[in-house]
Amino acid sequence: MQKILIVEDEKKLARYLQLELMHEGYDIRVSHDGRSAIEQHEAWGSDLILLDLMLPELSGIEVCRRIRQHDDVPIIMLTAKDDVSDKVMGLDMGADDYMTKPFAIEELLARIRVALKRHSSEREGGARVLEEGPLRLDRDSREISWNGQNIPLTKKEFDLLEYLMLNRGVAVSRSELLDKVWGYSYVGDTNVVDVYIRYLRCKLDDPFHVKLIHTVRGVGYLFRLEEDA
Repeated sequence: MQKILIVEDEKKLARYLQLELMHEGYDIRVSHDGRSAIEQHEAWGSDLILLDLMLPELSGIEVCRRIRQHDDVPIIMLTAKDDVSDKVMGLDMGADDYMTKPFAIEELLARIRVALKRHSSEREGGARVLEEGPLRLDRDSREISWNGQNIPLTKKEFDLLEYLMLNRGVAVSRSELLDKVWGYSYVGDTNVVDVYIRYLRCKLDDPFHVKLIHTVRGVGYLFRLEEDA
């Protein structure tokens, strides 16, 4: 039975989510503040965390940051805020997904299934190290390097680069990237892909004077190494 930790200080909402998820067959535990959430996750070993942004003791952002220092458990952030900067901050701290309250329980259940399935597939076999010229991506340690020089990436930046490298030489659409990297389709919000492509270019293309991520007009993006760009 898969274990889901609900971290939500609104007790009525937490109870509602608990009952719905138990009905779906998940093993559920609940925390109402950030500090106890970290302690409970470390003791229990959650398979997925539903994490509210605004929490007593420690914020959801801080909880996410601390967990991500040593654990790649899927995290879906829940918040009443609908600001793009909040979404980007949550994703940068390592959240896998982001939902704004109020939300339909059916959509949340779908995103939970996607996050758990993706996390499981990431741990399965296949090439564990991807290389393109001096660029090296280690899927197990989740480290990126260029000629041995470590390049720090956020979780979502890593996931995006990994998918592009797995499809090197193939033009990948924004909608496919949203589906495969973010786990579902953002309706009318494909610009989040462009934002993260820009982040990657700033960390890879610009400092090493190469062109790795190419824009394919009318389609999306393509990964291919071109030096001295």
